[in-house]
Amino acid sequence: MSKDQTADLVKFLKPFSQEIVELVLWLREFVWDLYPDTNELIYDNYNALAFGWSPTDKVGHTFCSIAVGRTSKNIHFGFYWGSELSDTKKILLGKGNQYRYILVTSRNEFPKAYIKKLVGEAYKNSLAKVKDKKQIREGLTLTKSISQRKRTNKNIDPKKK
Repeated sequence: MSKDQTADLVKFLKPFSQEIVELVLWLREFVWDLYPDTNELIYDNYNALAFGWSPTDKVGHTFCSIAVGRTSKNIHFGFYWGSELSDTKKILLGKGNQYRYILVTSRNEFPKAYIKKLVGEAYKNSLAKVKDKKQIREGLTLTKSISQRKRTNKNIDPKKK
């Protein structure tokens, strides 16, 4: 099962503190336990490490994701099509056409039951977007991109702060 395939993700998490790594891996386990037959798509980009879950191998079908900013160190638990969710408690951040998220600072502050409900809704929305059911895959971890250059505090020109 893909939940156990952690080699790439652990490698990509090395620049982050132990506290961030533990929280991110806990969030990952939270999603995998809910949707073990979906696929994890990993993007090690220049400005963030992001990974999410999709019933296919396509980013456009992603229903939820976790992202860690390289400079901000912020952890987003997000929804690729979050603007379509019925966020009755109005906790999701973002005003764009699509993506919504919450900032995660600790396990204790994470609204687990409410997020579980939103993830369920997001998963159903994601499945509805899959027009060709032959695209559905099960239980894969796929590293989709690895940026050679990573943005860190060392890469920021102090004159441009």
